[in-house]
Amino acid sequence: MNQVWNIARKELSDGLRNRWLLAISLLFAVLAVGIAWLGAAASGQVGFTSIPATIASLASLATFLMPLIALLLAYDAIVGEDEGGTLMLLLTYPLGRGEILLGKFVGHGLILALAVLIGFGGAALAIALLVEDIELGLLLWAFGRFMVSSTLLGWVFLALAYVLSGKVNEKSSAAGLALGIWFLFVLVFDLVLLALLVLSEGKFSPELLPWLLLLNPTDIYRLINLSGFEGGGAMGVLSLGSDLPVPNAVLWLCLLAWAGASLLLAYGIFRRRLA
Repeated sequence: MNQVWNIARKELSDGLRNRWLLAISLLFAVLAVGIAWLGAAASGQVGFTSIPATIASLASLATFLMPLIALLLAYDAIVGEDEGGTLMLLLTYPLGRGEILLGKFVGHGLILALAVLIGFGGAALAIALLVEDIELGLLLWAFGRFMVSSTLLGWVFLALAYVLSGKVNEKSSAAGLALGIWFLFVLVFDLVLLALLVLSEGKFSPELLPWLLLLNPTDIYRLINLSGFEGGGAMGVLSLGSDLPVPNAVLWLCLLAWAGASLLLAYGIFRRRLA
């Protein structure tokens, strides 16, 4: 475990030196505070509205941002080391490829977790201090669940970035594929489901369709954050999630399974890669 932590510490220090942690934290904090106070500006209302509305808006925003940030953070984790000649050097040390990959995952995962804690946690603190008569228990529960699930979503896309990075031989190819993965899960997947609904006039296997949401980690993430609030029903393709006969805990397990399976796949690809 010492070797894993040494690699993780190196990735964390690189993130601090490159200002990744600072930039992501500031981005999250500014956007979260802005959404909390200006989210209802389109309807002519300025100021904090409610915790459920704030979490729903933040979850929609994080669905776009967290995968993109995670992919940008880790798309060159393996191929970048290979191009720079440091991968061959790393493999001369008594380090297994699994330890190298796990160390990178821990380091990058800590960067994301700290950024979420500082950025969104700072926004929650601002709400607690500035909003009168706020329900602190509900605020802590809602933001706590939101921050943990956002971190898990980031970890899923970190692992997917390692899959891409281990598969290609050039950083430019990894960057292009990373953007493709982002488009697939964040934009294209739900559009395909909507197209199935429209073209089949609602007759496409209504029992199967809700389960297809579990094939997309971003949909699982949104279902986690939209459930548990009175009147917090999902819209669009996510409304299918209300037909899923599974408790919220299963959605959490599915998100964890996505991260674990993607990391195992990345390890299998990395193990077969020639340095």
